[in-house]
Amino acid sequence: MNILILGSGGREYSIGLAISKENEHNLFFMPGNGATDNLGTNINIKDYNELALWAKENSIDLTIVGPEAPLVDGVVDIFKENDLTIFGPSAAAAQLEGSKVYMKNILKKYNIPTAAFIETTNEKEAHDFIDTMSLPIVVKADGLCGGKGVIIAQSIEEAKEAASDMLAGTSFGDAGTSIVVEEFLDGYELSIFAICDGENYKVLPAAQDHKRIGDGDTGPNTGGMGAYAPTPLVNDDIYQKVEDRVIKPTLEGMKKEGAPFEGVLFIGVMVVKGEPIILEYNVRFGDPECEILMPLLETPVSELFYKGATKQLDKLDIKIKDEFGVGVVMASQNYPYSSSPAAEIIVDKIVDEDLALNSHISYAGVSKVDGKLMADGGRVLVCVGFGKTIKEARDRAYDLCGQVHFAGKKIRTDIAYQALK
Repeated sequence: MNILILGSGGREYSIGLAISKENEHNLFFMPGNGATDNLGTNINIKDYNELALWAKENSIDLTIVGPEAPLVDGVVDIFKENDLTIFGPSAAAAQLEGSKVYMKNILKKYNIPTAAFIETTNEKEAHDFIDTMSLPIVVKADGLCGGKGVIIAQSIEEAKEAASDMLAGTSFGDAGTSIVVEEFLDGYELSIFAICDGENYKVLPAAQDHKRIGDGDTGPNTGGMGAYAPTPLVNDDIYQKVEDRVIKPTLEGMKKEGAPFEGVLFIGVMVVKGEPIILEYNVRFGDPECEILMPLLETPVSELFYKGATKQLDKLDIKIKDEFGVGVVMASQNYPYSSSPAAEIIVDKIVDEDLALNSHISYAGVSKVDGKLMADGGRVLVCVGFGKTIKEARDRAYDLCGQVHFAGKKIRTDIAYQALK
């Protein structure tokens, strides 16, 4: 097949890397990054109508959408209007991520377990609700904020200030002019991904992300500093509850809303006393979870996405490798506070055969300048290791980190610590 992948991050690189290993497909990336051109061809057509025409002219058999913004902007609808096969939700269904207010109201309407909340555009209403709550308090901007529009306030005053700043547009611009204020759930957090075709679904192994910049979950939230899967913190009982109480009613509910859900349903779960409570939905793979889940699939990745895009998931028997994956994000010097100067990336030749066979790099914030790979800032790459145990996978991921060099590189040293306590 000719396959087009939209996006430029580690998530899109990892999808492309997995498909490239099938040795059967021609890959294109829009816009891609400085390393995706090693897997296929980068193109740069930002207008979605023009891109759809290009896809038709170049006989693209399948388009896979990586990030949330094109989904919310309706790229899937445009491609389908042009009779193109594309994996991802419609603009209407993508509101599950595009609007936290919409998402929380869907959870409430279809009796899907979630934290107590209000949604409001009114400062006084927000403050009055905050006065009734116990600490800490969660305040969320309604719109897309690149995973950063959530404040966990440790005092009533901080919560009120966060709510006021969002509603005034000073924190997150228009994304925060409607907000959700909700109770804080005390448990452990999981990322569960369901591949959906509107009717059917396949659940991938649960992962655990590490959002904060510093070891021991300290410092500000980031897009994610590392992840591992499958997590032993999930048992068959929790998977079953998520399917019965969350995925099935969501798919049924979205059909009733006239917006059948196709694509990746990313379920942010908080497990509280053995019960899964839904924190939020996203409508695409998490990053860096995607970087570890793609290589754990024994089923060809292209087949999973194609059957998801053509309503044939009921005909797919999904197979997962019997091993663990750990991904460690290597970020730039000033992440997540400010931009960092570009720096050349040097990767040592890996002489250890065991490490070479059981690890790889997924590139994200990189460009190519005069044939040299450059770290552009932000989250630069993910070092991924695999093994029969989480510890083996983690050790290989960190061994690979030791082979990668650029000025100011920054990593967490405790990825997967919760599973290895």
